[in-house]
Amino acid sequence: MEEQMEYILHYVWQHQQYRSCTFTGDQGQHIEVVDPGVHNLVHAGPDFFNAKVRIDGVLWAGNVEIHERASDWFRHKHETDPAYNNVILHVVGQVDGQARTAHGECPPQIELVVPPQIMANYLELRAEETYPPCYRVIPHIDSLTVHAWMSRLAVERFEAKMHRIEGYLEQTGGDWERSFFITLARNFGFGTNAQAFEQWALGIDPTAVGKHRDSELQVEAFFMGQAGLLADDRVKPEHRDDYFRQLQREYHFLQHKFSLQPIDPVQWRFGRLRPQNCPHVRLAQLTRLYVERRLDFSRLLEAPDIKALHQLFRTEVTPYWREHYAFGESSSEGDKMLRESSLNLLVINTAAPLLFAYGRSRLDEALCERAFGLLEALPPEQNYIIRCWRRAGIQVTHAADSQALIQLRQQYCDRKDCLRCRFGTEYLRKARTP
Repeated sequence: MEEQMEYILHYVWQHQQYRSCTFTGDQGQHIEVVDPGVHNLVHAGPDFFNAKVRIDGVLWAGNVEIHERASDWFRHKHETDPAYNNVILHVVGQVDGQARTAHGECPPQIELVVPPQIMANYLELRAEETYPPCYRVIPHIDSLTVHAWMSRLAVERFEAKMHRIEGYLEQTGGDWERSFFITLARNFGFGTNAQAFEQWALGIDPTAVGKHRDSELQVEAFFMGQAGLLADDRVKPEHRDDYFRQLQREYHFLQHKFSLQPIDPVQWRFGRLRPQNCPHVRLAQLTRLYVERRLDFSRLLEAPDIKALHQLFRTEVTPYWREHYAFGESSSEGDKMLRESSLNLLVINTAAPLLFAYGRSRLDEALCERAFGLLEALPPEQNYIIRCWRRAGIQVTHAADSQALIQLRQQYCDRKDCLRCRFGTEYLRKARTP
């Protein structure tokens, strides 16, 4: 609660939710708040930049630092950090000591009282078990505020995915082709096996597998073997059929040739998966995409619209997997083509973020706008999160909206970070009923 109390003080200061703009400083100074400053949410250093306060009639411009207690200044070691030398005011919930900068100066301090209504609303919000907890105020928030917050959340989600792609680029020496492959592979896990597919893809050497691209059998052996699915201890003796043995022989040859090291197969999850979602089936689909050269980054860049991207990602399995979902395990679902809903998810989580990241790297605003356009052209995802927000009164019209709400759930609601959420701050303002 201590850290949260500091965030509440941030909120009260930022939105000027105090009774009067005039305060008495810890040394008896007359202090008037002219401008609370700009909230620092990104960089290290003081909490608010470019604030303006009038102290005993003299206007000061500089930074403001906020703590629950004045002694937290020393607990956070600000007395040795030159970034805090320009603090003109120390705002605290309780003055229990005197702050001191690295220059030896003592900034004036004021006690900021959290209005009882705001504290009561905050505690109510955190205690609410219904999702979303702020449902009571959603119908009363103006559409402009909702639209602005949803747009910002959609950008945040894009940026989070972009940072993951940048991580792939760093690991691959700036190779966009490999980063495309890794991103697509991760999303072929469709949540359940995303981490396993990511680790698998990071271990695929494009130079090695590329030498055998003309042989679908060898590419599939390479993919299945590197996934750790061709080891004898992963398949029951009665399921080691002729096709399994054929792939196993091919992989042993490739493993010796390229000194391959498979991932630990315990990473794969098989429970409660429909046949078409099993790792073997997804790997067979990726084999087809790779052999047919549809995993070339240039083809992604050239795809003009949703229809073209669907065509790029739409694939079937290799022949054996039309009747199986694991080695020796028959499947009655002969059609293992990717469904439209799955293709939409690949556009949302692979194509759009890659175009956005590539556009940012090339300072190509048109490419970034194209990425957003893809989301706005797709229907919203259908899941528990979206249903809850719809019931609360949020209009969800396309995939950009559903992505925004997923970002809101994962990065704000699940973390109880309501004070950084615009819906949450609207809740703090609501009037208390008697």
